[in-house]
Amino acid sequence: MLLVRGSAGGTELTGTIYERGERAPQFKGAPDEDAAYVWVCDEFYEVESGGTTQKIDGKEVNVAFESPMPRGFDTREQATAAARDHVRTQFARIGVDADAVELEVTKTEPDARARTEPDAGA
Repeated sequence: MLLVRGSAGGTELTGTIYERGERAPQFKGAPDEDAAYVWVCDEFYEVESGGTTQKIDGKEVNVAFESPMPRGFDTREQATAAARDHVRTQFARIGVDADAVELEVTKTEPDARARTEPDAGA
């Protein structure tokens, strides 16, 4: 399992890439279980009222969440590229410059500590 974490504006967003042989979440809209890599992450956007209030770059922003939309990929490179793009896009949707998002990819293994890998695509 790979965790893809973006941070900017004083907040973070983390999504998960499930690798071949790992059990990805099963729910409506999940990709075909034959996908080698499955990306799952929250999606959100700024709203004028309602939602959840977050402090971003020192200002309060109302954020509404959508149901996660898992996507399947054939290769790890495709999955991590899509994950990086997704995380940057979510920040842009709440007014944070996508280029300001710092990305980190962390590999977690069963019964092992997470380790951070360099994110060459950042």
